[in-house]
Amino acid sequence: MQNVNTIGTRSITSPARVNGGMAESAPKHLRWTSDEYNRLAELGVFEGKRVELIEGELIEMAPMGPHHAVSTVLAADVLRAIFVKGFFISSQNQLDVDERSQPEPDVAVVKGSPRDYAEFHPRTLVLAVEVADSSLDFDRDVKSRIYAKAGIEDFWIVNLKDRCVEVFRRPVEDPNLGFIYSERVVFGEDKAFAPLAKPKAKIKVADLLP
Repeated sequence: MQNVNTIGTRSITSPARVNGGMAESAPKHLRWTSDEYNRLAELGVFEGKRVELIEGELIEMAPMGPHHAVSTVLAADVLRAIFVKGFFISSQNQLDVDERSQPEPDVAVVKGSPRDYAEFHPRTLVLAVEVADSSLDFDRDVKSRIYAKAGIEDFWIVNLKDRCVEVFRRPVEDPNLGFIYSERVVFGEDKAFAPLAKPKAKIKVADLLP
């Protein structure tokens, strides 16, 4: 993922009666729902833009740079060779987490076949992958919580800045922080690791980097 910008939270001003008159209260933010987001997309409002619904906010992604694009293709190719029967690889397609979040991971391993999702978006994934440079903090802090909430057991960040892969596992619900991953392991460019769902497969970090 690239830079992220909020492009739409609606606000209204609610009147409040003060000393017999009307005074304006502070603006209230009205978060977007998944249904509203999908209707706007169907109307072509986001045409030409990369937009995701994240916790009720419409987040516009910056145009994908060449390093990001190459790493996304590399990750998809590597995973496609590993996850064959009973899975398919999706790239930048919608995940239906809840009524406030519809993220689009750069690469996803989905159980079943594409036709299984002809009427609805997947609600969880076998594996989610984000490619990140300037959006690294957003992916670590915000995206990780959303994917943990969706029950995704394996979440990777291909960290272009530090040339490593950050692997998040063991999603749990924390009483103070909400949904989080309780395990994070960083693999450097000279290391290899295995997807949680395919423990015998070995992926070289260098094979995921441009």
